[in-house]
Amino acid sequence: MSKNVDSGPPFRAEHIGSLLRPGDLTRDFRRFQAGQISDDDFRASQDNAIRDVIRLQETAGLDVVTDGEFRRSSYWAHWVESIDGLDFAPALFKFRDENGAEQDFIAADCVGKLRQTAAISTEEFRFLSAATDRTVKVTMPSPSTLHFWRLGETLQGSGYETDEAYMDDLCSIYRQEISALAELGCTYVQFDEVPLIMLANEEICRSARKFGSDPERLIELYVEAINQIVKDRPKNMTFGMHICRGNFKGKWLTEGGYGAMAEQVFKHADVDVFCLEFDTDRAGGFEPLQYVPDGKRVVLGLVSSKVPDLESVDVLKKRIDEAAQYVPLENLSISPQCGFASTVAGNPVTLEDETNKLKLVVDVAHDVWQGT
Repeated sequence: MSKNVDSGPPFRAEHIGSLLRPGDLTRDFRRFQAGQISDDDFRASQDNAIRDVIRLQETAGLDVVTDGEFRRSSYWAHWVESIDGLDFAPALFKFRDENGAEQDFIAADCVGKLRQTAAISTEEFRFLSAATDRTVKVTMPSPSTLHFWRLGETLQGSGYETDEAYMDDLCSIYRQEISALAELGCTYVQFDEVPLIMLANEEICRSARKFGSDPERLIELYVEAINQIVKDRPKNMTFGMHICRGNFKGKWLTEGGYGAMAEQVFKHADVDVFCLEFDTDRAGGFEPLQYVPDGKRVVLGLVSSKVPDLESVDVLKKRIDEAAQYVPLENLSISPQCGFASTVAGNPVTLEDETNKLKLVVDVAHDVWQGT
């Protein structure tokens, strides 16, 4: 029996999706990439690891379950792998840490007209929903993820003359995917969104202009894309948007508060839930929550998935009270600020750290919202 007291989604205690891969699965991923084990053996390894991580989430007391993204090499790469016309190429931006160390990464690149050629999330959902009685959340990259990190270079040689034409075809695939998930019984989808908060950082906006893009228009384009995807939403499906500053081995892509994009995004993105990072001073204060429309839910990412230190219960409760000055307490929830392993490598925390942080989220949620 979970300790959570609510009927969600979103639930009072949430998590963002990705979880640390066990060592055996990480090893088998590398062996599979090297052609040393078969498809069937790798699938069996994934299945076993997912069953174990379901039990971890259930034991922690969570009412919402994911497969830890254990079938993915990263939180977005499976979309590229399942769509003809998409490929990988170097990003124009870099990850960084508090010491100034930088990390290159690869991004989506469009090389031709888009056509879905394989299942994207449906097989993940089918397996997971058969293995748990908890609510299953499907996470997927936002459409901006498949455009922003290479900006105008994304479409060079693709056959698409405009960003809008590319987004139209991409959003059509998203709608097909959501329809297929709904037919299987999915009721909870989370978009993982990074570029919008990057565009709240003036330094990154200057870089975007240097690369020939208009930051204001990009925000409009990306919000319009989300709204295009959910415009014919199934009535029983909840849509969340996790706004993330980047998550790769404890590094990030941007810093700063939500202020510069809050009004445009919070007021106009037609999602039900905003999952927002507030784990460090880099995230700014809660003041931008004033732009969240009445009735929409906010999941406060107050617990860090990037560092092993366990947060103080009293501090977490105090921060929830501070956020409740802008969004009613009954419309708030708590979670880690991001996933624990947006790529196979994972963040610099242990399985014990992850488990303790998930239990902490559940315990704080129970204390704050019990009986509400």
